[in-house]
Amino acid sequence: MSHPLIELNDVYKIYSHDVHALAGVSLSINAGEFVAIVGASGSGKSTLMNILGCIDTPTRGAYRLDGQEISDLTDGALCEIRNHRIGFIFQGFNLVSSLNAVENVELPLVYRGLPREKRRLLAYDALERVGLSGRVSHRPSQMSGGQQQRVAIARAIAAQPPIILADEPTGNLDSTAGADVLAILKNLWRRGHTIILITHDDKIAAGAERIIKMQDGKIALDQILSEQENTATPRLA
Repeated sequence: MSHPLIELNDVYKIYSHDVHALAGVSLSINAGEFVAIVGASGSGKSTLMNILGCIDTPTRGAYRLDGQEISDLTDGALCEIRNHRIGFIFQGFNLVSSLNAVENVELPLVYRGLPREKRRLLAYDALERVGLSGRVSHRPSQMSGGQQQRVAIARAIAAQPPIILADEPTGNLDSTAGADVLAILKNLWRRGHTIILITHDDKIAAGAERIIKMQDGKIALDQILSEQENTATPRLA
């Protein structure tokens, strides 16, 4: 029997002083979806991202990733999931200034223990997929912000993880570079990746096929977007 790739059931995240960052979130995401999670500061979207990315665990409730309950896994097991199942893209590019583009892309592959020849081939392929085959020897200081973010995307996809989790990937970019990043994410989606995009930018979110709006730690809206008409069709929240 098939099951959602990601499934949250009545998930809470409670911090000190009874602060409910998440307050009973239930959500399912199927493989191959392109989902944008939006919301104001303090809405819970960043906490939700951390749980989806196995960076944090729920206070209570269930989280299943590809059918596996992850809520009670050890830190080592969560790290293994992050290294093999999820590619992360952040607002800050998080590139190592002393390394060139291909070396930055290779870095996570080193941690996975891949041999040098294998990881170099994967890094070159990833950089080509984001349109930077001519910048492989450039260091971050020699590239624009948009190019640096594309290196960060290449780093996220080099190991070919099924899930791409992008946290405000256009936040530090101008509108043109932001549109380029969105186009890359859409292309990855069409190639079969599951894309989860965290953004405060409604225009960027409109490029997804589904929008989830967070408010006060809960899902306030969950809707499918029509790509042809750019209109929203209600979905059960």
